[in-house]
Amino acid sequence: MTSTTAPVRTAGSPDPDAAGATSRRSVLIPLSGLLTALFVGVLSSTIVSNALPRILGELGGSQAQYTWVVTASLLAMTASTPIWGKLADLFSKKLLVQISILIFIVGSVLCGFSTSTSELIGYRVLQGLGMGGLTALAQVVIAAIIPPRERGRYSGYLGAIMSVAIVGGPLLGGVIVDSALGWRWCFFVAVPLAAISLVVLQRTLSVPTIKREVHIDYLGALLIAGGVSAVLLWTSLGGKNFPWVSWTSLAVLGAGIVALALAVLTESRVREPIIPLFLFRQRTVVLAIVAGLFVGVAMFGSTVFLSQYFQLSRGATATQAGLMTLPMIAGMLIASTVAGQLITRYGRWKRYLVLGAVSLTAGLTLTALFLSAEVPYWQLAIFMALVGIGIGMTQQNLVLAVQNTVSMRDMGSASSTVAFFRSLGGSAGVAGLGAVLAGSVAGSVNSGLAALGIPAGSTSVSGGTIPNLATLPDPVRQIVTEAYGAATAHVFAFAAPLAALALIAILFMRETPLRTTIDIEPDGPVDESAASLPLPRTGRHELVSSDAEPAPALAGSTGGGRHRV
Repeated sequence: MTSTTAPVRTAGSPDPDAAGATSRRSVLIPLSGLLTALFVGVLSSTIVSNALPRILGELGGSQAQYTWVVTASLLAMTASTPIWGKLADLFSKKLLVQISILIFIVGSVLCGFSTSTSELIGYRVLQGLGMGGLTALAQVVIAAIIPPRERGRYSGYLGAIMSVAIVGGPLLGGVIVDSALGWRWCFFVAVPLAAISLVVLQRTLSVPTIKREVHIDYLGALLIAGGVSAVLLWTSLGGKNFPWVSWTSLAVLGAGIVALALAVLTESRVREPIIPLFLFRQRTVVLAIVAGLFVGVAMFGSTVFLSQYFQLSRGATATQAGLMTLPMIAGMLIASTVAGQLITRYGRWKRYLVLGAVSLTAGLTLTALFLSAEVPYWQLAIFMALVGIGIGMTQQNLVLAVQNTVSMRDMGSASSTVAFFRSLGGSAGVAGLGAVLAGSVAGSVNSGLAALGIPAGSTSVSGGTIPNLATLPDPVRQIVTEAYGAATAHVFAFAAPLAALALIAILFMRETPLRTTIDIEPDGPVDESAASLPLPRTGRHELVSSDAEPAPALAGSTGGGRHRV
């Protein structure tokens, strides 16, 4: 094993006095490729949100299939996230990012050529595999080249990029579906952007890799993916495709539980587990995972149905639905950026997590209490802004708190484990809350139709198909809009208590000052007083890199001495 020793300085400028002015550029430039790739992945998950009612209307999809178009990609992303993270501890992170982008490109092209809802769902799975790689590897790459004390700022930038993608996705999707291009371009438009990200990534990103003997836990990966998929299938299909209390339900859930139990046994015995079990002996890691799980439910499970509410309950077009979610996106953008800057400045992170969880819980609760087809938009805008602020302050900083407690050797596994449980919560949330919404809509619509003397099941609306409001008679249209308004409120009512549980978990987290070194000091714990001291501008890192040149380093971001990454 060879090592490359390089002084910590700003790339392209040996003048230490200029380090503070140029260090950010030296990191932002190589990260630009990664951020572009992440932007494409997030864009793909949101660009269809406002287009889904139109897409499934043309393909003849049902409310259950509406949920599955979203759930399929989330399920694939969730199951693959810990695998991508572990591979990042063993192989070139840069190569893995490129592979995940290529998988995403193939999935996007196939989604655009779908001829049925079933095909679209299947191709969304392939898209989700690529998204899982981008989700897991983005945090890992940042952790590999930026110390935790400085990482708060860049996590804020990462959150800002995600917010721009979130706001740009629905708007772009709405414009596309309302134009002559057609909904298929909601998938095709991501392809050139992904190709550009590959070029930028190849030219700008250089990431250090620890060279060590590789042992891939194939059995553990298979058991984790299979177990998670079975549990999510049970959550999604239960109560619709089979009764909750039935032999089919017991078989699906039992298979998932057995697979996950065997996965735990396997992970405890292999040399390189996909999810190292020793991580769960650390209080911060466990509580961050619990909080991330419930934040994922609240974030994915509730907000994914907002665009459907705006279109089917308030009669908005796809473009208008995207514009109406701007308060939530603005809250995410501002909160993520500001919190990241403050965390880097003061070296403290818990207060922002607590504030974010309080804002998220309040926003979801107020939405559940007041949401209806007639609620004034200005009130709903305030509630959405609170939800956005909560998400912006929590989702990235939970990962940061975990990264501050683990060594670089296990950074990929630790980061992806938090992202995995957040995605797991999101997948279960979309499936479970989607079932709540579908059941509530069906009950309200059938009751309303019965009051008009229309037998239940005699129309496509009562059968669970996504309705086209323009084709419905006025009395039936009113029943549908009221039903979707009340059902969406029920979704938020289920999500709010889960956000409160995330707040409780965050309150019990023990805060430690952020490190000023990339890796944990080998000779003892980090000096807690370092968080309040000026960051020195000297020091050397011993990097073992698989790339052609040493990874970019932040000037002034490390403590004195030498640290092996």
